[in-house]
Amino acid sequence: MLPDPFAASTRGITEPDPVRPALRAAGPLVEVAAPEGGSAWIVTEEKLAREVLSDPRIAKDPALAPAGWTALEQTAAEQPSLTTLDGPEHTRLRRAHAPLLSAKRIQAQADRIHGVARALLTDLGGETVDLMDGFSTRFPLTVLLDLLGIPLHLLDAAVDACRRMSDPEPGGQGKAIAAIADLAAAGLTPNRNGLATELRDSLPAGTSEKDLRYHLFALIFAGQLTTDASIGFLISRLLNGDKASVNDLVRETLKDHPPAPFTLWRFTTVELDLAGIRLPAGAPVLVDIQGINTDPAKKPGPDLTFGAGPHFCVGAQLAQLELRAVATVLRTDFPEARLAVPYGELRQTFLGGIQGTRLTSLPVRLRG
Repeated sequence: MLPDPFAASTRGITEPDPVRPALRAAGPLVEVAAPEGGSAWIVTEEKLAREVLSDPRIAKDPALAPAGWTALEQTAAEQPSLTTLDGPEHTRLRRAHAPLLSAKRIQAQADRIHGVARALLTDLGGETVDLMDGFSTRFPLTVLLDLLGIPLHLLDAAVDACRRMSDPEPGGQGKAIAAIADLAAAGLTPNRNGLATELRDSLPAGTSEKDLRYHLFALIFAGQLTTDASIGFLISRLLNGDKASVNDLVRETLKDHPPAPFTLWRFTTVELDLAGIRLPAGAPVLVDIQGINTDPAKKPGPDLTFGAGPHFCVGAQLAQLELRAVATVLRTDFPEARLAVPYGELRQTFLGGIQGTRLTSLPVRLRG
């Protein structure tokens, strides 16, 4: 019997994941019980995954989800966004975002982002600090607010709102989204210069103020979540003595511990055959990013950490630069930094559903 791939769990950082090998052994497309009822299908093989991620018959609009599913974004009709649209509408929206987050634009911010990492780590002092209790969240949010042109005195409010995104109380997530969207609007006030105003000016004609604020919310929350989940694994690896180059360290960390173990939900728009299995219209489909990345049989080549196809993560360049900045600053400015507990005692928690895995704590002495 397969282990539940959506069950929350905690295990040691060196303990093997029991789910990934079991899913791979079950075949390239595995039927499982979905968290909100009914069946879902998980893709475990790379070639099939890339086909699925580019197949126009498999869409992201939550309107296609089975009846009764509630833990999803609003539908594309209710809230058009990069994560709910497909086809030409998605292409137009992506064209507005992509130039602002291109490799060239992001690399031009390298010194600025390294400076943020240096300042935040320096402010933590020399005593033992838990880098998962503040730094892992504050660093990417500081970078994002700075780049978007949002005043940094709103940082604490942004940290609080991002943490409340996982609030189980009815309406809690909606309130957190509204809070982030409201603070994002501070980047649009007169005389502000940042990516927020650039995005406003790049969006398709007729984009509403509400939709603009949601796009900014999505950039802030997704950008924070992506880097936050990876920082702990990156730093623990580095301070455990990994001597790889910074680029290799970041690449291997993201391969083994991608920010999201699965893609966001996709749904078949028609009946179709995948890997010899006939799926009905409206079938929920996921790609097991972590399982495919860590498959011992995987051929050399790009990983699926940031997806593939039309929905390849628009913020991938920024996330990678942020991680390189943290690793570089630790090596150059804090050469005596060390883990305050043995590496093997670190614990990682999978939050359940399709959410990510992060370290429960990361106690570090930055000055030895």
